[in-house]
Parts: sequence; structure tokens; C-alpha cells
Amino acid sequence: MATRPETAKKILLYWMDASVALMAALLSIAIITSADERRISVPHAVAAEVCLLASLVFGLLVLRDAFDDRPRPVAKLVAGGLLAAGALALAPPSTTDGSWGMAAIIWLSVLALYLPFRATACVGAVLVALITVYLSAVADQPWPAVLISMTLSAALLPATMRLWRWVWWTIREAYDGREAKATLAVSHERLRFARDLHDLLGHSLSVITLKSELAAKLATIDEGKAAAEMAGVRRLAAESLAEVQVAVDGYRLLDLDAELAGVRVALEAAGARCVIEARADDLSPAARALLAWAVREGATNVLKHSKATHCAIVIDGGVLEMRNDGVHGPAAGAGSGLRGLAERMTAAGGSFTAAPTPAGEFLLRAAVPA
Repeated sequence: MATRPETAKKILLYWMDASVALMAALLSIAIITSADERRISVPHAVAAEVCLLASLVFGLLVLRDAFDDRPRPVAKLVAGGLLAAGALALAPPSTTDGSWGMAAIIWLSVLALYLPFRATACVGAVLVALITVYLSAVADQPWPAVLISMTLSAALLPATMRLWRWVWWTIREAYDGREAKATLAVSHERLRFARDLHDLLGHSLSVITLKSELAAKLATIDEGKAAAEMAGVRRLAAESLAEVQVAVDGYRLLDLDAELAGVRVALEAAGARCVIEARADDLSPAARALLAWAVREGATNVLKHSKATHCAIVIDGGVLEMRNDGVHGPAAGAGSGLRGLAERMTAAGGSFTAAPTPAGEFLLRAAVPA
């Protein structure tokens, strides 16, 4: 599934592709019409068409390089500029108006993605002046009209191109930041659990090691003392095992209220409005813990696998229902998280389902013994 920043980039690029294709079609019609009416020769028309299409293609290629953070495509920029100049010079005389200057303005707009603002402004001023002089001389157009048209185009199109890329970079960085935050949270929890295990087992294992070494030495000297030391080792091992089991049970026991509050914050931070209705005060601690696991897994799937804008969580009488509107198209098979949750619910005597609804939503439903 494509990420949101990648989808935004594709939309921006496809929109630009469509705009450039429309411009290429209109100018190509002008070239074909001029050749058909014998105002220009066929070789002249072919040369103009090749320069026009090639200059626009180079512009789109450079645009993709800029969106993907690639090194400066100097060769493509130079080739695109020369082809744009060739297209303008070869344009049919009777159709040489301000629209033909857009091939050069598109080249300026992609150049602006790599140059500082002042350098872009200088290049744009020189380009506008050259186009104005050329079109006024060749097409006998009033230079003030050409100057105003080219100046507006040279100011707006590069600014729009920079804005599009900035928007996409902002979306991408926000998405990467959310992914990094989630990864950091997982790493923090792993470190906490590792620290707890170290605190629980570090001392006990050190004592067990010392007692085992002492028992080995006493085995040939005093069997009674060696047996006493081994009994101590066995007692410490049993205590350590019990402590680990308590730690794991505490780690696995989630608080339902805390999970609901955390899920609300996470979903709303991702752009999905979250509505929660919870009536679970009469449930046992074990049932609340099971529902907390279902809430956590459901929210994880919403964040990772959907584009939801609304999520509703309802808990009533030991039954949890989570609905979101972020499912589009056929749903993928259940992941390991959902399968594990289903097994946990079944083992506790409950039930679990997760599937799209006819209304176009995704419904996660979990029922636990009250």
C-alpha cells in the first residue's frame, strides 16, 4: 500500500504531467496546421515538434529528480534549456505568441527547484527579456503585452513548483516523524523490559553462579554443605522464575482506560477523529485487559493499514466494536497481530472478528466473558 506522502507526490506529478501534455497537444496542433497549410515545410515542422516535445519531457524528468532528492541533473537542465530555445526559434511564424514562451518558462520553473531565489530571479528576468524581444520582433506583437504575460508566468509557475515540492516534503517529513516516534516508543519499551529483567535476574543469577561454584568445590570435601548450597541454588532459581513470571504478567496486563486515552491521542495525531464510548466498569480485570489488547491492536491496524478520517470505539457489556472509514478496495488478509489477538480471545472464552462492512467501513469486534 502506498504511503500518504508517496500518494501526494504522485498526484502532484500526474497533475503536472496532464498540464504539460495539454500544452504540448495545443502547440503540436499549431505546428501540424502550419505544415498542412504550407506555411512551413515538413522538415521544419518535424524539427519544431521534436524540440518542443523533448524540452517538455526533460522538464518533467528534472521535476521527478527534484522530488526524489537526487543530485542536480545539470545535463538534463542544459539539454532542456537548449531544446526549449530551439522550440521557440522554430515555432511557426503565424502562431508565435506568448504561449510558445511557456516551454522556456517550464524550464525556468524546474531550474528554480535547484537555484537560490536571487539566482532564479536573475535568470527569470533575463529569460523574460529575451522572449519579449524575440516575440516582438518575429511575431510583431506589442511588447508591453508580451512582457506582462511572460513576467506573470515567470513569477507564478516557479513559485507554484516550489510550493508543491515543499508541501510534499512537509507531508513526507511528518509521516517519517510519526514512524520514527512509533519505532522509538517500541525501542523504549524494549529497553524498559530489558532493564526490569536485568534488575530481577542480575543479582539472583550472580548468587546462583557463586553458590554453584562453591557447591562444586565442596562436593569432594563436605557433601552435606555441598547439598545445602545446591538447595539454596534450587530455591533461588525458583524465586527468580517466579519473579520473571510476575514481570511478564505485569508487562502483558494492560490498563483499558490508559489504552483508550493513548489510542485517542495517536489517532487524532494521525488525522482521524476518534469518538469513544466506554461502559466497562463492571468488567473483571482480566476482561478489561483483553479488551485493552484489542483496542491497541485495532488502533495499530488503523494507523498502519488505512487512511481513516473517523474512528468510533464502543465498549458495552464486554463487547468492543471499533469502526473506521479508512478501508478502500478489497481488504488484505489478517496479519499476525490480528491472528494472535483472535487466538488470545478464543483461549479466554471470547470471540473476535475483523472484516469490512457493507457500509464501506472496517469493523473490529471483540467479545470477552464479563
